[in-house]
Parts: sequence; C-alpha cells; structure tokens
Amino acid sequence: MPICRVMNEMIPLPSRFTDRAALLAHIRALAGDSAADMPVPDIAAGGRRAAETALAAIDPRAYAVSRNHLDGAVTRLSPYIRHGVLSLDEVRNAALASVGDARQAEKFIQELAWRDYWQRVYLAHPERIWADVESYKTGFDASEYDPDLPADIAAGETGVACIDQFVATLVDTGYLHNHARMYLAAYIVHWRRVCWQAGARFFLDHLIDGDPASNNLSWQWIASTFSNKPYIFNLENVAKYCGPDINTIPRHNLVLDQSYERLSDLLFPYMGGTHG
Repeated sequence: MPICRVMNEMIPLPSRFTDRAALLAHIRALAGDSAADMPVPDIAAGGRRAAETALAAIDPRAYAVSRNHLDGAVTRLSPYIRHGVLSLDEVRNAALASVGDARQAEKFIQELAWRDYWQRVYLAHPERIWADVESYKTGFDASEYDPDLPADIAAGETGVACIDQFVATLVDTGYLHNHARMYLAAYIVHWRRVCWQAGARFFLDHLIDGDPASNNLSWQWIASTFSNKPYIFNLENVAKYCGPDINTIPRHNLVLDQSYERLSDLLFPYMGGTHG
C-alpha cells in the first residue's frame, strides 16, 4: 500500500476504491479546502488495461490523413506515454504491427520521434526548458513580451471566439488537440505578445499529458526561439481544420480574419513580413 507523509506522520494510502467518485473525493480530501471545487478532467481511464485497449485501437493510416483535424483519428495515447504507462518503443512496435507496409505508419512514427527528440534535448540541455534557446525572430526583444498571462486569456474571455473555446476545452477537460494547442500558443505569444514561458506554465497547469520537454520546446518552436521563424495562423486555417463545433464566424474572430501577409505586417512590423 502507498504511503503518504502528513505533518511528519506516515499514513497508508488506499489504492482501491469502489468507483471513480470515491477516488476523487479522497483526492480532494488530501488536497484540502483549496481543491474542494476544483474540476477534475476525465478524458481517459487510467491504468495499464485502459492503455492497452487504446493502443490496440490505433489506425496509423487514418492518423496520417486526418491528424491535423480536430475530429481526426488521433490516438489520445499521450497521457499514457506521459505518465509511463506506455513506452514510445511499445507504441511504435504496435503501430508497425497494425499495418501491412511500414511506410503506412511513417507519419505516426515521426510524431513519436518528435516526442523522443524533445526528451533527448531536455536530457542533454535541461536549461533549455525554461530559457530561450535563441532570440525571438519576430523583430521584438524578449524584454518586450509580457511575463504574465493576462487574466482574460486564463478565463477564456478574450473576445476571440475560437480562442475562448480552446481555453475552455483545455481547462474543462485537461486536453487539447495538438493543432488547437498551436493556435492558442501562437495567439498568446504573437497576438498578445506574452512570453512563451507564461503560456507554457498555463498549459502545464491544466494538461493531463503535460510534459515539460514536449510542451515547452514546442512553445519555443511556436515563439521562434527554437525555430527559424514564428508560427502564425489565420481564421481560414482554423475553419479548415476545426469543423463546425468551433466558432469561426468572422465578426466573432476579427483579429484572426486576415491574410497571412496582412497578419505578418500587423504582428511583426519590424520584420518586413514573415509567417509560419
């Protein structure tokens, strides 16, 4: 039985509960009054058996075709990988076993390779997780970015409809599709000129699969401190990949409803135009 130290006293922790509600009640009791009303996301069942079930359902071919769409054939394996229930090697081998030709799993395995790469960078250069790897390539100095996340972003009250929906999904479920993570990160860094570290902390506070290496180095890629240019998007791109459940009505998303060229001029006036 697991052991917990409370006020210098070692007490046993139960490991079996009658149902999920009992488990959550116990967790809240341990966390104290501050967590009494805290929502607990429920995007995936925990444990090895659930992980194996999810792994058996992957379709690398469908993933390759639809992965960028919010309703695409993504696997939702990231929480299991993040918390060590599944290994990258195990997932790769399962993907290869599920296709007749290894090339059909190429895109899926490439994404696993990115996760492995982030971990190797973290291991070799742990200082890069919270410090700029390179200078911003936006025409702005790092000192010109707000170090704190604005309250309206944290509350999902920016007035940009699709951004507010992404924030609500993140906070309510503990999960966000990777493409939506990119959109939200780009909005925070480039539209609002907030330093990527503030956004990375916000994600790690809420993501069930939040991993410092994958999360923070991906934020640096968006920001351009770990890439050769900043990543941006426009409303047309959101509408293409997010489907009807996301509000992409132009009048509700005015700051995004521009061409890439116009957005580049607006967001990076000292760069002469650049976009992802």
